[in-house]
Amino acid sequence: MGFAKVTELFFSFLKLGITAFGGPAMVAYIKEFAVQKKKWLDGKTFQEGVALAQAIPGATAMQVAAYVGLKARGISGGIASFTGFGLPAFILMLILSALYEKTHSVSQVAAIFTGLQVIVVAIVANATLSFAKPVIKSIGEIVVAVFSFLLFFFKTNPFLIIIACFLISQLIFKDRANIETKNLKRLNFKGIGSLILIVTSGLIFLFFFDKTLLSLALLMMKIDLFAFGGGYASLPLMLHEVVDRLQWLDGKTFMDGIALGQVTPGPIVITAAFVGYLLKGSAGALVATLAVFTPSFLIMAFASEVSEKIKNSKVFIRAKRGLLASFTGLLLFATIKFAGAVTWDWIKLFIVLIGFLCLLRKISIFYVVVITGLFSILIFS
Repeated sequence: MGFAKVTELFFSFLKLGITAFGGPAMVAYIKEFAVQKKKWLDGKTFQEGVALAQAIPGATAMQVAAYVGLKARGISGGIASFTGFGLPAFILMLILSALYEKTHSVSQVAAIFTGLQVIVVAIVANATLSFAKPVIKSIGEIVVAVFSFLLFFFKTNPFLIIIACFLISQLIFKDRANIETKNLKRLNFKGIGSLILIVTSGLIFLFFFDKTLLSLALLMMKIDLFAFGGGYASLPLMLHEVVDRLQWLDGKTFMDGIALGQVTPGPIVITAAFVGYLLKGSAGALVATLAVFTPSFLIMAFASEVSEKIKNSKVFIRAKRGLLASFTGLLLFATIKFAGAVTWDWIKLFIVLIGFLCLLRKISIFYVVVITGLFSILIFS
């Protein structure tokens, strides 16, 4: 039964991962699938996971996927959902990196994704609406959401935004602590300890096997540890390390990698696979991808474990309201940012309108993305 649940988690999130366009917007679709359809956890517990994902480093949607698996089936469930959700992005980036190395042109590779770039706007806009409905319940939440949006708009450090929204939430929300303590589980860190041992063993193996791969792994792990505010927060640090300090790639090539990361499903930080591939082939892509997600997964595993102990404190309850409202502001900012990146014409306006209406009518995002991809091949390539 346990293996069947883990397998179900993997394949369910694999399907979601294929359509994971729009970055943090996927959180709303994960909620719809995990809470409403599969009922793996309730809405309140899911919102606690989103608040945790906002507060710790790592790509937000990946962290939420991990949280669902952790709550549904412990460490093995967390690994299954996390891996399933990120695997499509890795495989596609591996293929695109190989094509790029042969053609040295991102334009040919990205041409068929023109329609998908447009549908991302519809995906994020719909996610903003569906996520905001249960979260924005008072003037206080509106204030935090608008404040968060303005800070993102003026390019404030995401880590500072989290701190600011946390402090504001403690001032404007008046939630009291919940003294309910029944059914609290004992903290269990055996699984996390085992994972740390596996990661350490892997690094020791790379030390003797290939020093370049070891350097790549340690670099990506360091980048992940500082990726507060989602995957986009990691890109400036990756640019500095890969281009300026180590000179593994030139600036243009790295920017091409970011462009490919934007047209693939999953988090933008999958650009790490592109860097790893150009440096050390498929092995480099695999090592870079594992390394850039491992620290944040371990932090989420620890945070989800201790959240049972702290979730009834008034500090956490207020912080959760503030962080969820700030995430709504982030989604609104992402909608405008993605829309601004599109060169609009009447065909693209038609695609985004039809896509938005389909998502609003609860048509599966999987079908919307697949049909748009096929349409873009016919029209734009």
